[in-house]
Amino acid sequence: MIAIPPKHLFTYASATVHVYHANKGQGLPKHTHVYNHATMCNSGSCVIRVEGKELIINKNTQPVNLQGKNWHEIEALEDETVFVNVFEEGKG
Repeated sequence: MIAIPPKHLFTYASATVHVYHANKGQGLPKHTHVYNHATMCNSGSCVIRVEGKELIINKNTQPVNLQGKNWHEIEALEDETVFVNVFEEGKG
């Protein structure tokens, strides 16, 4: 997987938001951190891998809460995928 930086990032009312624009095979490789965050896919589709389990998400999927301290990764499954991570300000 090819790691990508956020296309947009901002803080709003104590929430930090990272917006990623990814093509197939790009995303956030396996990593861990101590805080929880919500992930959602706004267009295209992604696979979220958490501790060996996989979940495919798209624009119709409820945002997913990723628990802190568990390794996870997010990978775009198609070109022009947009996914978003939201977490507490100062954590990311």
